Amino acid sequence: MSLTAGIVGLPNVGKSTLFNAITKKRILAANYPFATIDPNMGIVTVPDQRLLVLESIYMPKETISATYEFIDIAGLVKGAASGEGLGNKFLSYIREVDAICEVVRCFEDESIIHVENNVDPIRDIEIVDLELILSDLEIVENRISKIEKKAQTTKDKEALLELELLKKLFAALSQNKAARNIMYTEEEVKIIKSFNLLTMKPIIYLANIAEAQIGKENKYVDQVRKYAINQKAEVITICAKVESELSELNDEDKELFLQELGIKESGLEQLIKTTYSLLGLATFFTCGDKEVKAWTFKKEMLAPECAGIIHTDFERGFIRAEVISYNDLVAYGSEKEVREQGKMRLEGKSYQVQDGDICHFRFNV
Repeated sequence: MSLTAGIVGLPNVGKSTLFNAITKKRILAANYPFATIDPNMGIVTVPDQRLLVLESIYMPKETISATYEFIDIAGLVKGAASGEGLGNKFLSYIREVDAICEVVRCFEDESIIHVENNVDPIRDIEIVDLELILSDLEIVENRISKIEKKAQTTKDKEALLELELLKKLFAALSQNKAARNIMYTEEEVKIIKSFNLLTMKPIIYLANIAEAQIGKENKYVDQVRKYAINQKAEVITICAKVESELSELNDEDKELFLQELGIKESGLEQLIKTTYSLLGLATFFTCGDKEVKAWTFKKEMLAPECAGIIHTDFERGFIRAEVISYNDLVAYGSEKEVREQGKMRLEGKSYQVQDGDICHFRFNV
C-alpha cells in the first residue's frame, strides 16, 4: 500500500516551495494566487535505516524503499466549497488522500503577498477548514435526501442507522465541527468510511517559519499548537526554504547542514514519522539475494492481508508465513543462523504482523 498525503493551504503560504523541496521536483512556485492549477504529484522514499542493514546482510541486486506520495493541491480561498477560486474540483483531489498536510504561514515577509493581506495563522486555518467542512456538509445533505424517505418508509435497520449517523454529522458540521472530532460507535465507524469525508481524515499542520526563526520562539507557531489540540491534529514546524536547500545536498552534506542549524532531522522525515503514527502504519520486509523491499501496512493487519499487499494471489492462496524479527536477524547476523537457533517462526492466518518482521509468504492458488 502506498501512503498518500495532500498538501493544502491558502495561496502563497509555501505549499509549492515545500512540495518542490521534499519531492525534488521543479514546479511553478510563483508569488501570486493559483500558481498551482492542476495538482502536482511526487513520490518520495520513506527513510528507514533498517534497509541499509538488511542490504548488508542479504547483498541483494536491488533494494526498494517504501514510498510516500504527495499531491500539491491549488491554494484554497474563501468560498472554495461553492466554487470560488479553483473550487470543488480541487477539494475532490483531497478526498482521495490518506492524510491532509495543511501548510500554515508563520512568518512575516512584505515581499511575499498574503491573500488576506496580513499574517494570521488561526484565521488561515479556519478558512481552509471551513471549506473542508462545507464540502462535507454538502455530501451529508445529499445523502440524507437520498436515504431519508427509504429509511422512514421501509424501517430498514441499516438505513435507519445510517440516517441517524447522517443527522448527527449534519448537526456537528453545521456548527463548524470537523467529523473527526465526533464520538462514534463501532457500527457508525464502519458506515462513515463509505462517505470519504474530508474532515474525517487525519490532519497535520505544517507551520512554515523563516530560516532566521529556526530554534527560536515563534508566537504564530504557539498559536497553531494551541489550536491543534482541539482539532486532534499534529503540528510540525518546518522551514520550506531550508527544506529546499537540503534537497540539493548529498547525505553527508545534508547531515552537516542540519547540525549547523541545530536540527536533528529534516521536515520531511518528521512528516513521515508523524503520518505513520497518526495512521497507525508500520513496515515489514521481504528479503532475498534478488531483492530487499520495505512494505507499508496498517498495524494489527493479519498475515494474509499483508501478503495481499504484495499480490492478491498471495492473500487468496495463503498457507503460512515464515517470519524472522529484524532484531533477531541483526543479533545472529544471517538468516541461516536465525533458523539454526530456532528463531524463525511459522505463522498462520491469525498472526498479526509486527513492525520489522521479515516475511516469506507461502501460498497456493
